[in-house]
Amino acid sequence: MKQGAERLIALWVVFVAVHALTAWLGWVYPSQPMGDVVLVYEPWATAAVSGGPIVGITETWVYPQLALAPILLVKAMAVPFVGLLGVSGAYLVAWAILVTALDALAFAVLLGRSPSAPRRTAAWFWSAALLLLGPIALYRLDAVTLPIVVIAGLWLVSRPALAAALLTIGAWIKIWPGAVLLAALIAGRRRLRMIIAALVVTTAVIAGLLLLGAHEHLFGFLTEQGGRGLQIEAVAATPFLWAVPGGSAGIEYSFDILTFQVAAPGAEVVAAALSGVMVAVVAGILALAGWMAMRGAAFARLFPPLALSLVAALIVTNKVGSPQFQVWLIAPVILWLVFDRARAVLPAVVVLALCVLTCLVYPLGYDALLQGQVLPIVVLSVRNLLLVVLLVIGIRAVVLTPADGEDRSRSL
Repeated sequence: MKQGAERLIALWVVFVAVHALTAWLGWVYPSQPMGDVVLVYEPWATAAVSGGPIVGITETWVYPQLALAPILLVKAMAVPFVGLLGVSGAYLVAWAILVTALDALAFAVLLGRSPSAPRRTAAWFWSAALLLLGPIALYRLDAVTLPIVVIAGLWLVSRPALAAALLTIGAWIKIWPGAVLLAALIAGRRRLRMIIAALVVTTAVIAGLLLLGAHEHLFGFLTEQGGRGLQIEAVAATPFLWAVPGGSAGIEYSFDILTFQVAAPGAEVVAAALSGVMVAVVAGILALAGWMAMRGAAFARLFPPLALSLVAALIVTNKVGSPQFQVWLIAPVILWLVFDRARAVLPAVVVLALCVLTCLVYPLGYDALLQGQVLPIVVLSVRNLLLVVLLVIGIRAVVLTPADGEDRSRSL
């Protein structure tokens, strides 16, 4: 009993220390890893509360509308700190507090009072991933959705309707939790409950948005993505980046979507084709997993690699390659470690490596990357290749899922 308590205390001490260190590193690392929070989120919040335009309501927005909820909540939380830290500093501190609090809630659900060995392993992995990925793991909207997905994933067996509702809420903040919901629907056994819960949440959100006057901008987050170019960190941009040092390709900043994009012959064609590629890859993975589910694959064996495969596919086939996308990979691996630890070791190691490489690219090597220097291009290329490897690992695990296996998830 004493040893178990000591292990639990150690996990919580490391969790708090990692969050504090990562939050502080955002203030000292180069390339403004907290830039989106103060340069984008805070102005959106200020405009909304001061009678200005409300993103997603009065104008088209790149994110689903529920993303505005944490942005506005942090604005309210920052008020007590404004006198001491100023508007920007207060907003940053409040953002770090909110994300840490949400992570702590999910961490508590993961560990409970007497966590099993797989859950302790998952907890250590979570802290390691955050530390290695760096400030980008906290100072983005993606950080808000991570704990939501972790809690929902842990509740899929015992509370499937509530889990589906949480995943739907997450998808209305950032789209990627919808991929985890799809995995749950394919691999789970209580699909009707989950579908009803997802429909109820979606109906409530849409009804609320319509009452607020968001008629013209209701699904703007989908159409807004269509005109985006090929972001330099995207997997598909890798070949074009190697043309930058020689001068046959360039890097340009898009003021419309606030990202650096590749400027090269053929880049626009590739960017336009990626949406179709994404749909095809995701559909193929779902069809494969559906076949495995029909053959009786156990939830604990099928769901984790399926969730990871779908999330990895969204990253690999995306025209946008933002560093915070790596946050998406953390939740499926946490769940895989909980449900099927023996087979989760390899993907966990790969994701940790991806976190390190991503931090080396952004923020640590980003200035050199924008200058077209070879070393950061090499690091980014290795990172992108490893993303493809992770996708293959996930799909292979789905293919190798035993049919008619015992569903051990009910004992977890």
